[in-house]
Amino acid sequence: MPKTWNIKIDNYFQANPNCIIATAHVDSFPTDLPLEPNIREPNRKSATYRQVFDSLTTQPEKFFSRHSGIVLSANKVKPSKTSLELEILEASEGGSDGIINGGHTVLGFEQAKNYNYNLTQARVKVTIHIGLSEDEAKDIALASNTTTPVDSRSKVNARGDYKFLKQYLVSLERAEDRKFRIAYYQNQSGAPRNAQCNVNHLVKLINCLDRNRYNPDGNKRTKHPAGMSPPSNITDTERERLTALLPLLSQALWIEQRLYEIVQDHISNPRRKGMNDLASIDIRKTTLLPDSKYSFGFGAPTDLALPIIASYRVFLNEDYKWIIPFDEFAEDFLQHLWTNYFRKYLVSEKTAGNTVGTKISRNQEIWESLYISAQSYLNQHLMKMVNSSKSESESNLTLGTKGRLQAGKK
Repeated sequence: MPKTWNIKIDNYFQANPNCIIATAHVDSFPTDLPLEPNIREPNRKSATYRQVFDSLTTQPEKFFSRHSGIVLSANKVKPSKTSLELEILEASEGGSDGIINGGHTVLGFEQAKNYNYNLTQARVKVTIHIGLSEDEAKDIALASNTTTPVDSRSKVNARGDYKFLKQYLVSLERAEDRKFRIAYYQNQSGAPRNAQCNVNHLVKLINCLDRNRYNPDGNKRTKHPAGMSPPSNITDTERERLTALLPLLSQALWIEQRLYEIVQDHISNPRRKGMNDLASIDIRKTTLLPDSKYSFGFGAPTDLALPIIASYRVFLNEDYKWIIPFDEFAEDFLQHLWTNYFRKYLVSEKTAGNTVGTKISRNQEIWESLYISAQSYLNQHLMKMVNSSKSESESNLTLGTKGRLQAGKK
């Protein structure tokens, strides 16, 4: 059912048939309006919020002239001389009504009221768009928020470009009985602050397994998915590519989580008590992964697992199918990389007094070394399979010959 909110006003005018602009009272302004159209949630720690709060509480009578105002969307508006009655559809009803721009401002109103500041003289300009479609509300939200920093992830999400990814994750949650905690926009409530739970990180994980785009044996300039930057726009072509890679997401997440478990075991049983010999592994912090059911007792660079995940693309064919069943080699190969290269790399960087941090995602040498190691491992594995097959064939041939000889003697 649609809900109604009342906004007390001094005056208003009809800017056009579907837009009303009013001078509203701050002290009675509703602070529970939906944030559906907004492209990010307000953050009390942000500079924008602090500026609003300080301006409002120090000189409330000047707030109207110092503030650009609030932009709302409503299904219907019933104006009178002293108030505006807003009818707002909920998201489940197909609406996109609520605060388009001004979430930090309304949060400032709420906080100032909680601290009992006198706001009777404070006024704010309110622009109300009536009967907007979801796409129209998104367009206004994107344009309105460009005056303050908004990350590209929030803009991509506001345009609905992550919809295909969200739908896949929902189906994966049902199929595998797991829950994903992903932040799709700034200050998203209910999503962990860990960078590993950012949607951009999820995109990086599957990008690492794109053996067609990142193929050192091909003629393309980009040999490895190192130094990947978050997408500012997802085109139809890009969406098609990422959709083809999505079935590999479960394996990418498994590799990352399993690596973190190995690191956890390593630092829990150090060679010297109280000593952590791995570069950029901070035992004072904790880490959450998108689908892990528990936290890891250390902080790590966001891209720590990416070079390892990328090396697994050696085992994929052009159709993104595993040449060898994933479960048959995944654990052994990961242990091989950790024991023979990755652990030694982190230890040597620590010994040298270096940190890896974001450097690991730009270090072409690491990506190349792990890729070559993966090729060698695959070749050895395939040779064993061939030799095993030959031995089995020869054994069957010998048994068959013996059987025929014995039959002849009879």
